[in-house]
Amino acid sequence: MESGELRHAHRSTALVDDGKNTIASQLVDRLREAIVSGQLEAGSKINLERARESFAVSLSPLREALARLISDGLVEFEDNRGYRVSPISLSDLEELTKLREEFETYALRQAIAVGDVDWEGDVMRSLHRLNRAVRDPAIPETLEQWEAYHREFHLTLIAGCRMPQLLSFCRRMLNLNDRYRRTFLRATSGDRNVSAEHNEIAQGAVARDVEFACKRLRDHIHRTGTNLLHHLTGKIAP
Repeated sequence: MESGELRHAHRSTALVDDGKNTIASQLVDRLREAIVSGQLEAGSKINLERARESFAVSLSPLREALARLISDGLVEFEDNRGYRVSPISLSDLEELTKLREEFETYALRQAIAVGDVDWEGDVMRSLHRLNRAVRDPAIPETLEQWEAYHREFHLTLIAGCRMPQLLSFCRRMLNLNDRYRRTFLRATSGDRNVSAEHNEIAQGAVARDVEFACKRLRDHIHRTGTNLLHHLTGKIAP
């Protein structure tokens, strides 16, 4: 990873500990976005000194941020080789798709069973924000914003399950999966009516129609994974 890539990856706003978001937390967000968006390429080396200079931070919060990204599966560390962006592969994508199908569907089933009226409201609000967001491959900022709302929607759907360990696992799988999705979205604005799928899932969930909502969510994740596999076959390692 060259220093120029890092400068392109971070935003101009200075990192300041405001009492709510530490510098390390802000670094996590910026580095995650750079990795998920592909600005920092899969498998590329992360030079600590260049990163420190680029973000104008000390090594301590940078190492803390990288440690958190290691736990998210986005960064790897090897003795004598240092930090590296985790690689991607078709087999990894297939596994992530299967895991998401199983665990997110299970989490949604539990959320429908125990989620309260506040959860219902949160689901519909997150759906509204997502539906209002513009997604234009020619304008990278719109992709980033749409992806943020998309991630929020999927996590809000299952937030009502009240199972912190399950939610943590699903969040990690979604982060890893988003690396592949962003590669696809840079080349296309979409290949099906994703908005209609999101609407069906959300409406089924708040109506407490567990079988309908869970089937729609499983189908949604499966179709996305299949489309990504077709798009990326021949472009990344098996």
